Amino acid sequence: MILICDDDLTVQTSLTLVLKRAGYEVATASNPQETVDFVRRTCPQLILMDMNYSNTTTGEEGLELLAKVRIFCPAVPVILITAWGSINLAVQGIRAGAFDFITKPWNNLALLKTIQTAIQLRESEEKETDGKETERTDRFEKIIGKSPRLQQVLNTISRISRTNAPVLITGESGTGKELIAEAIHESSNRLGKPFVKVNLGGISQSLFESEMFGHKQGAFTDARHDRTGRFELADKGTIFLDEIGELDMVCQVKLLRVLQDQTFEPLGESKPRQVDTRIICATNKNLPEMVAQGKFREDLFYRINLITIQMPALRERLEDIPLLVEHFARRQAEQNNFPQPEISQEAYGYLKKLPYHGNIRELKNLVERTILISGKDIITDADFKKQYIEVPASQPAGGNTILSLERVEKEMIQRAVELYGCNHSKIATALGLTRQTLYRRLEKYDIKLPE
Repeated sequence: MILICDDDLTVQTSLTLVLKRAGYEVATASNPQETVDFVRRTCPQLILMDMNYSNTTTGEEGLELLAKVRIFCPAVPVILITAWGSINLAVQGIRAGAFDFITKPWNNLALLKTIQTAIQLRESEEKETDGKETERTDRFEKIIGKSPRLQQVLNTISRISRTNAPVLITGESGTGKELIAEAIHESSNRLGKPFVKVNLGGISQSLFESEMFGHKQGAFTDARHDRTGRFELADKGTIFLDEIGELDMVCQVKLLRVLQDQTFEPLGESKPRQVDTRIICATNKNLPEMVAQGKFREDLFYRINLITIQMPALRERLEDIPLLVEHFARRQAEQNNFPQPEISQEAYGYLKKLPYHGNIRELKNLVERTILISGKDIITDADFKKQYIEVPASQPAGGNTILSLERVEKEMIQRAVELYGCNHSKIATALGLTRQTLYRRLEKYDIKLPE
């Protein structure tokens, strides 16, 4: 049963009709007192709750009612109803424990999907509480490791993959965030549907709408053909928005509206298009800190991080290094059609002592580079030492400092250029980049290759 709490009879009637058509049993309450009386007797599956019940629009009544409801039904998900201009109220409600919010006028399909996600997550949590472990699928075979930190991540994926809940994957660069996003998609009901990857750090503000929503021929000067946007390509599937912390404030507003209604308008077209897309985002930045600094919209932050998965750094899962090394060595041997080399115990000991600013990506590059260049059947610690590209730690007079990821990346590229000169292929292989990506990085950091 779903409880609708709203003093507007039109809203009650409209929501009741939509929910009953979707097969839900519905109850209604017209004011906070009726709502409290109801939850004293019965805990529904879900509650749709308006934020205002009088002439005022402060939302205080809604926040007070939310607090009371959570006393009687703490596990019941609450979806808040608010006007688009009052999203700040909804953000306050989410801080107070609400599951999500919808804005008036709402989109029926987006609303039903949010309701379904909330109910699925609650059922999943109840099963976990009852001690019924979610079945682990074989979709995780690409993810190498048995450390407790990694197992926590896989357990979370098992619980939430079959829901439509938006997921935010956080962690340092090179920890495998994209691999986790793929695992969520492949473990979901959307398997077989598109998995669309978007690197938001590589899309300028001027191209954002065309890339994400598409455009019609003639929409702007260079629009010679119709273009299908990333969201439309991801319809019925999953869209992975990597480096979302790089998105500027203007584009954040445009993205928020799409996530709210699951509708968009291609450039040059006035008719909205509907999509059914699961949202997975990733970042290596501290989004709460960016929110506090006014660099990231708070309402967008709460919209994308219903489920947060924190990826551990490689230094936090050292016991997985031998498994990862064996995996990379075996794959390198298969790709190049030569016997898999043996890795000495001294080599494993050496590898576990490295700082790994680049995490798994750095380890992968080191293992593959060492195997290819050494050409030996047995790889020792001395072989790895020869190929290890050490990032110099900058320590000014003021004390220790942490290098920015961009500075680390630039210095790694410069070091590779020193080692391999103007050989683009070797530089790209050493850094684990494609040639196209290498060219973009060289241009970004204004690095010139030797003549």
